[in-house]
Amino acid sequence: MSEIKTQFLTIDGLSIRYAESDGPRDHEALLLSPWPESVYAYDATWSRLAKQARLIAVDLPGFGHSQLREDLLSPKAMGDFIVRIADAFGLAKPHVVGPDIGTSAVLFAAAQHPDRFRSAVVGTGGAAVPLQLGSPLREWVLDEDLAPYRAMDPKAIVTVAVDTIEGYELPEVVREDYLASYIGQRFVDQMPYVRAYPTELPLLGDLLPTIETPVQIINGRTDPVVPVANAEYLHERLPHSKLDVIDAGHFIWEEAADDYARTVIDWWQKN
Repeated sequence: MSEIKTQFLTIDGLSIRYAESDGPRDHEALLLSPWPESVYAYDATWSRLAKQARLIAVDLPGFGHSQLREDLLSPKAMGDFIVRIADAFGLAKPHVVGPDIGTSAVLFAAAQHPDRFRSAVVGTGGAAVPLQLGSPLREWVLDEDLAPYRAMDPKAIVTVAVDTIEGYELPEVVREDYLASYIGQRFVDQMPYVRAYPTELPLLGDLLPTIETPVQIINGRTDPVVPVANAEYLHERLPHSKLDVIDAGHFIWEEAADDYARTVIDWWQKN
């Protein structure tokens, strides 16, 4: 049984799924879902993180079980929406945790809305220019023809992705939620977000030196999807950043949950 209990809130006319931890805490943290997972990606770290902060975990619009809107399917647009999410939950100056697709969106938000977040935790997301992506993300970003993806069983796509998780067996409730998040054409409909990387990551790269928000970058040492070079690219350009490379693959919040939670908590306590 997962400690994560989900519900829905309408934000800017969209039905957004979220989960909230019990009890007040001195700090607040906004957790953003990775792709192709959902808020249940935090199942393995939830209890530890919840001891440190009031948690609000959110399926970003169009991902997980949150409603999709095409104009939000780019990192820059999603960055603005992250601020709306924080506003909707009354989070005055939260920590924000945005692994995977959240990385670029969180950094756009931090650049466009200075002082909005206490700190940020990012990583395992495409960032480097020129692109440095592994399979299958590189193909998802660059393939000209999406017809083969539309013909595929979306459950097969998600299953292939999460079956690369090493050293951690997904609880059945978590696996089923991931699969249910990407039924029909939903996965293909989300692909414009990462397909915006070639256009938007160069824009983000120009903004990185201007970001004053403290940023913790966490990446898996053997991540085959988003190589460590992306994390190093960010660390070299962000003026207030810390880089931790964990001995794990892509899904470090599950594969190395203890190390991931400890790194996040240590960062929160120092910021």
